[in-house]
This record gives sequence, C-alpha cells and structure tokens, in this order.
Amino acid sequence: MKKQILKPRKTGEERRRNHRVSIQKRIKKYIKDGGKGDLDLWGTPIEKLPDNLQVGGDLDLMGTPIKKLSDNLQVGGYLLLTNTLIEKLPDNLKVGGSLSLINTPIKELPDNLQVGDSLYLPSTPLSKTHPKEEIRSIIEERGGYVKGSILL
Repeated sequence: MKKQILKPRKTGEERRRNHRVSIQKRIKKYIKDGGKGDLDLWGTPIEKLPDNLQVGGDLDLMGTPIKKLSDNLQVGGYLLLTNTLIEKLPDNLKVGGSLSLINTPIKELPDNLQVGDSLYLPSTPLSKTHPKEEIRSIIEERGGYVKGSILL
C-alpha cells in the first residue's frame, strides 16, 4: 500500500465555509465572554449576526457582505457599516458612538434609532434625496435621535 505524500488542497468553497464557521465561533466566544470590548469582523464573509447581540465597544462590519442586522442590536461604541450591502436597519438600533453608513444602499432609517455621536451618510441614496436637517427630523419623528452631526 502506497503512502499518500501530498494531500489534495481544499477547494475555495471549503475554505470559505471553514472561514464562516471560524467567524461564527469567534462571535459565540465574544458573547460567552460577556460582549466586552470591540468585535472586529472587517472584511470577513459574515452575512448574519445573532439576534439580541450586544457589543460593548465598536462593531466593525466594513467591507462584509452583510445585508441585514439582527433585531435588538446594541453597540456601545461605533457601528461601522461602510462599504456593505445594508439596505435597512432594524428598529430600536442603539449605537453609543458614531454610525457609519458610507457607501451603502441604505434608503430609509428605522424607528427609534439612537446614535450617541455622529451619523455618516455620504454616498448613500439617503444623502442624495434628503438634506441633513430633514434626515434629523425624520429620525426624531420616529422616536430616535442623533446627538452629534449628520454628515452627507
């Protein structure tokens, strides 16, 4: 019987699946450890977050294929969604720092959106259809607030 010297390489799909599994394990560990500190998922293949996720620090999802955020998401620091496919945010989203939606297809803002610092909307459909004063009014009419600036 011959020994197999070389193992066949994993396919691209196997590598992507393994990467997604490792990301999910990292998120589960983060939750198990109490959701303290930052959760950096920048550039990962993450497409979904668990419901009721609470992030004590920043949540970086820039450059990911995520299209939807989980219900009841709370972020103590910044929520970075730049260059994602996010079209809609969940109602009751709470962000302690800034919320960056730069270069996303976001078209509307949710009810009860709370942003403790600034809201960044350059290169979005919202920034092309509404001035910042109108965006602030829409947020406030829906029971939310932005404590800092709204940047278009």
